[in-house]
Amino acid sequence: MKFEMKEVGFKTNLEYGELHVAGNEEYGFRPYQLMVASIAVCSGGVLRTILSKKKIVIEDMSLSADVVRNEQEANRIEKIMIHYTIKGNNLDSTQIEKAIHLASKNCPMAQSVKGSIEIEETFELI
Repeated sequence: MKFEMKEVGFKTNLEYGELHVAGNEEYGFRPYQLMVASIAVCSGGVLRTILSKKKIVIEDMSLSADVVRNEQEANRIEKIMIHYTIKGNNLDSTQIEKAIHLASKNCPMAQSVKGSIEIEETFELI
């Protein structure tokens, strides 16, 4: 990826489109938002694949991600809490929990920050 400086922040062109990144939300996505989104969505995507391979049929899935940052250490990300809401019929919470655990071990983004950022995953079935 090649990034070009703007008046505020940077931009790059990717296959999907132009990405603007800046420390100020008025000019682009903030770097921490992109990191949290990458980890959360990667985890969700891997989970979706695992559920499909295990033939666990879900109707829908959404996730939310909250973050804990440490202002005393350059506002670094210390913890990301991912909460999955999974909709389906006759879902077994034990199977879902095992799938989430397996997904966390196979998500490249989560594994890239292992030991640096704590990732906590919870879920609810509806």
